[in-house]
Order: sequence, then C-alpha cells, then structure tokens
Amino acid sequence: MKIKLTVIALLATIAAGQAHAAMLTDAEATFLDQLATAAAVLEQRCAGYEADGAGGVQLGARLLGSPNAAMAMVGAFDAAIKAHDGSDYDPQKFRPEVSEAAGKTFKRVRAELISDPDRACAEYGDSSAALGLLRRY
Repeated sequence: MKIKLTVIALLATIAAGQAHAAMLTDAEATFLDQLATAAAVLEQRCAGYEADGAGGVQLGARLLGSPNAAMAMVGAFDAAIKAHDGSDYDPQKFRPEVSEAAGKTFKRVRAELISDPDRACAEYGDSSAALGLLRRY
C-alpha cells in the first residue's frame, strides 16, 4: 500500500509539472499561429508564395525577444511536424503544447484553403507575406 501511494504521489508530481510546462506565452502562441498558417499555405501549394526564413526569424525575434528564442520555437515547430509525420525528430526540441496548438491552427487554415482556395490562399498568403514569413514570387 505504501508503494502504491508513493507511485501515485510521484505521478501526480510529474503530471503537475507537465501541466505547468504545457503553457505557451501569448507571444509564443502568436508566433506559432503565424508559423502554422504560413506552413499551411505552402503545404497547399498556393501559387506565388515561398518561405522567407530570414523574415520568419526576424518576426519571431520581435515577438519573442531574441533570434535564439525564435529559432527555438521554429525548432519546436519542426519537431512537432516530424513527430506528427512519424519522422525522426529531436526529442529535446519537441514540446507537446507546440504540437497541439500548431495542429489546431494548421487544420483550421488547411480546411479553409481546401474549401475556398482562391480566397484563402490570397488572404493567408498575403498576411503571411506581410508578416515576413512568406515572400511573393
């Protein structure tokens, strides 16, 4: 019985730590939403847009306070994509809260891109380009 209580206490401590760690700041959530939106535009092959890596890092640095913080979020987003696809990823970069939030945004934007591609590609592509995540070609 004592072992069972110890295990329950340990699991409760771990779960509480994970729940606390599973919070995105407002700036992280904003940047992640913008990354996932731009990724959906590229995934749906909206004509006239390509990734702007330098612009994305600059945007992230403005929102998150440094280029390192921006790159860390890009790395977490990359790990989330790879984990979702079943590819190898760096588990140290994986953040479940990033995966969950990015997945929700991506699904929502992708559904709009599929249902009304002309309007959604223009809307999401242009807004991502204005933010610096994408560029027009």
